[in-house]
Amino acid sequence: MTKILDDLHYTKDDEWVRVEGEEATIGISDFAQDSLSDIVYLELPGEGEFFGIHETFGVVESVKAAADLYMPISGDIIAVNSDLQDSPDQLNSDPYGAWLIRIKISNSKELDDLMDAAAYRAYCEERQ
Repeated sequence: MTKILDDLHYTKDDEWVRVEGEEATIGISDFAQDSLSDIVYLELPGEGEFFGIHETFGVVESVKAAADLYMPISGDIIAVNSDLQDSPDQLNSDPYGAWLIRIKISNSKELDDLMDAAAYRAYCEERQ
């Protein structure tokens, strides 16, 4: 069964967002890592770059497929999880602990368009 944490926001592209004040941490959901299976490569942006909502900020590749990563909300990259560059398989074992990027939120109103855990759970069930 797909693990979905109640304190996060989710996108239809299977990214999760944890909001902490004016900052947000972004990663991929358990549903995403399970769909991709064995993740072998990850491409992430550099710190200081700005991405608008829905822009591609990286790529995750597995033995099965490659998938673009989309910004759930707009913001400036303030941290990148460089540990994942060497060990992208951490996303398979701990998708909620192995965050991808941290951003300074540009427009907090964009959070209103994200799904809560209940809505994301229903969305995942539709696709199984």
